[in-house]
Amino acid sequence: MIKHIVMWNFADEAEGREKETNLADVRDRLAGLKGLVPGIVELEPVIPVDPFEHSYDLVLYSVFSSPEALKAYATHPEHVQVATFIRSVATERVCVDYEV
Repeated sequence: MIKHIVMWNFADEAEGREKETNLADVRDRLAGLKGLVPGIVELEPVIPVDPFEHSYDLVLYSVFSSPEALKAYATHPEHVQVATFIRSVATERVCVDYEV
């Protein structure tokens, strides 16, 4: 199995909307991928509550059945659509993938 963890910071305003609106939209879009993309074992997008100064705005914790499933997720049309939107509203992204 592969764990895939991504963290983003968002612009205060992007795509004509406030940060909080874009955060909720992205969280919901990511959550909607769970039933659509094969090979997802777990998928949990979260907006931290009362974040500390060093926290990221949105965190995605996900687990995939195999490295191939993660690669398929990366190119799946539904994921590509969400990722394109994220790039338009995020200012920073960090990611780690590791095998368990």
